[in-house]
Amino acid sequence: MDKYALLKQYFGHSGFRPGQEELVDALLSGRDVLGVMPTGAGKSICYQLPALLLPGVTLVVSPLISLMKDQVAALSQAGIPAAFLNSTLSLEQYRETLRQARQGAYKLIYAAPERLAAPGFLRFAQEAEIPLLAVDEAHCVSQWGQDFRPSYLKIPEFLEQLPRRPTVGAFTATATGQVKEDIERLLLLRNPLRATTGFNRPNLYFETVHPRSKDAYLKRFLSERPGQSGIVYCSTRKTVEAVCAALAADGVPATRYHAGLSDEERRQNQEDFVYDRARIMVATNAFGMGIDKSNVGFVVHYNMPKDVESYYQEAGRAGRDGAYAHCTLLFSEGDVYTAKFLINNSSDNDELPEEERETLRRRDLRRLEQMTAYCKTTGCLRGYLLRYFGEDAPDHCGKCGSCTGELEQRDITVEAQKILSAVTRVERQYRSGLGAALIIQHLRGSREQRVLQLGLDKLPTYGVMKEVDRAQVRAYVDCLLEQGYLYSDGTDYPVLRVTPKAKPVLFHGERVTCLSRKQTRAERAASKPAAPVPIQADAGLLDALRSVRSRLAASGGVPAYVVFSNASLADMAARQPASMEEFLEVSGVGEVKAQRYGQEFLEAIADWKRKEAEADS
Repeated sequence: MDKYALLKQYFGHSGFRPGQEELVDALLSGRDVLGVMPTGAGKSICYQLPALLLPGVTLVVSPLISLMKDQVAALSQAGIPAAFLNSTLSLEQYRETLRQARQGAYKLIYAAPERLAAPGFLRFAQEAEIPLLAVDEAHCVSQWGQDFRPSYLKIPEFLEQLPRRPTVGAFTATATGQVKEDIERLLLLRNPLRATTGFNRPNLYFETVHPRSKDAYLKRFLSERPGQSGIVYCSTRKTVEAVCAALAADGVPATRYHAGLSDEERRQNQEDFVYDRARIMVATNAFGMGIDKSNVGFVVHYNMPKDVESYYQEAGRAGRDGAYAHCTLLFSEGDVYTAKFLINNSSDNDELPEEERETLRRRDLRRLEQMTAYCKTTGCLRGYLLRYFGEDAPDHCGKCGSCTGELEQRDITVEAQKILSAVTRVERQYRSGLGAALIIQHLRGSREQRVLQLGLDKLPTYGVMKEVDRAQVRAYVDCLLEQGYLYSDGTDYPVLRVTPKAKPVLFHGERVTCLSRKQTRAERAASKPAAPVPIQADAGLLDALRSVRSRLAASGGVPAYVVFSNASLADMAARQPASMEEFLEVSGVGEVKAQRYGQEFLEAIADWKRKEAEADS
């Protein structure tokens, strides 16, 4: 059977997505590959399909237990024999899985990188026919990646111990140029086919919001999406606990996930979310990598992440089924200080030499600056993200918070002169400079002890903006930074300094304008309502199909999206198939799932049609 027939039979797709076919062909020909594809673009098929066509068993290195479990469950539902080997198995289960693997029972086996060094597993790998090794979340091999895992560095050592080196495929959703180079070098890829399909996710709506009350904003946001499943990311365990408790008090079915919980509670809470028993997951960044839940309708970042890579990966867990989804970041200046504290007090790289740890710390602080700039820009958010990852992007996408918001050019020349004059005078008195917070306090006439100790109340610019809200003064400063009239000097304790562009404004009256919103973000409604499903599907029929899916998922002990994704249900409702042949034309419906579930969905569609006809007569 050829690749097209298998693609339809097992995965329900009549054609490949961009980048998939060339990666599949390269692996089938025995060539190593490096595939960088955004979440939801179908990375898994790039190695799962070759596994069906190659002899023996394909080994998949995966970083998280949850990822293995979800992937194996989805493959089993599609009729593909697969298994995982990890610490959740008892010794007896582990040995039985290896015994069946030796007998050729599986086409794919998922294992954590640490498992590769286990003597029993290594013996199995040396005896088995392994034509392909797929490395998922391959950015974990790089110290410059946001999820560095030293165990990934042991993969080449494992390959050297095999009697025959398999073809190696490395896959990731987020990788800068530096990380891509590291993946290729550290995994010892041989003349790999490099395929980057683009980071753009057209179905995701990005927005940053600066609310006065994050809790009030989040409550309003969730109330507008009563049936949607989503993730709320927080920067600390304490915040996770507080937000989850607040949601529970409001009657929102939410659960939590962070490293301070027991393994059993994390497992149970994750299952509650995956199986839709809790529609909201409140979590730190310990949750999510590899979670293959396709019906996540939104991701809210209650706090700003430490870097753009983490943000894009976490936000990208929304809309994996191709449906319209929201990615909202709630920003406050306190987020910057929290992120900086976490960076400066991180123990993630304690095993590295001090010089390397310092290099990584300074790298992380630079990344934080870029993340902060994303939160403050009035430019296109999608364009910012795409350019960060090295792609060309238009200045206006038309589908993000900046591009759809009401913006206007405001003349802020007078305000700019006051701020630039204050920074200039501070520089004269304190050559080492002062940070933005102190300068803003000085401008607003603060009587804080530090302001008085430094004598800032004696400068002529003290209090010249005392009638202006602190957040608004901060917005003016951010605008001057973005346009190059000011710059931030230093990494650990950055200070504000003027640039040569400031002189014409101060002494020659050059005009300064700033793009700003007619309303503050805090005053805006919680968010734009989710766009309707692009396919014309009757809402009543969709509800009926969801009910069938929920019942089948419960009886089969699998998450609802493993039966069929939201996108498949929408296509099903639009097509309204009346026969098994027509059912097979629905996107995401393969032969195995059609045989397993098709009749019940066809009956539900027929029943809905009959009731509609009776209502019309």
